[in-house]
Amino acid sequence: MNDVAGELFLIATPIGNLADITLRALETLRQVDLVAAEDTRTAKKLFNHYQITAPLISLHDNSSARRLDELLVKLQVGVKIGMISEAGTPGISDPGYRLIQLAAQAGIRITPIPGACAAISALSAGALPLDAFYFVGFLPSRSGPRQRRLEGLKEITATLIFYESPRRLDATLEIMEKVLGDRSACIARELTKVYEEFLRFPLSQLRALGAERTWRGEITLLVSGCDRDRALTPAALANAESQIRERLADPDFVKDYSNRDLVEILQSEFPHCKRRQIYDLVLTRK
Repeated sequence: MNDVAGELFLIATPIGNLADITLRALETLRQVDLVAAEDTRTAKKLFNHYQITAPLISLHDNSSARRLDELLVKLQVGVKIGMISEAGTPGISDPGYRLIQLAAQAGIRITPIPGACAAISALSAGALPLDAFYFVGFLPSRSGPRQRRLEGLKEITATLIFYESPRRLDATLEIMEKVLGDRSACIARELTKVYEEFLRFPLSQLRALGAERTWRGEITLLVSGCDRDRALTPAALANAESQIRERLADPDFVKDYSNRDLVEILQSEFPHCKRRQIYDLVLTRK
């Protein structure tokens, strides 16, 4: 790492309530030489509230490669730059990741200043399983690519986290129910703001709500993962178990593998079966 290089600080800012900012974030914003902001108008409101005077420069989806190069050069000659998104943690569904990648490739020190994140805030109160989750972010805006993206997600067992705009939410709920089935879900709306709201219903009920109201505000959508125990009927599960027994009865199949290997192979072949079920069948094979 260059001894004279600067430092890039990834500073989490409030997602609504201006009080949701850490003391360390405020201290860092006051000490950096420059702040690259996804939306300078939003940043100015925060800066005015906390009397922060650091110079601002924009860094958003339409920023040119030249702007990125300018910021990288500043880092390389010793400038300390703070980076903030429009709200929440930088780099999460915002264009800041491009500067993060360039800085990492150049050996610039990158320091995260943790804080608010809409995805994690929604997940913590959404009342869906928290043991595993998969952050998707924004789905494609066009219906065809959106459906194909959801098709690729339907076998994931972890809770799915999406960001969505109010104007597209009804269409998204409709296609989700079609592709994923009527799963448990939660709309977390206007997080940390005055009209914060959590709507915890199956996708079909959330879709019905859309016919009765106009969606407004920032929206995080949680959808339960694939329930593989319910994905197959009892008859289908019994048939899968029969097929596993047939595989295990084949000496050419089992001869070169340990029990652990057999479990891994069969789990990939029969993803709807519980791992423990496959493990028991492997142990009791004749």
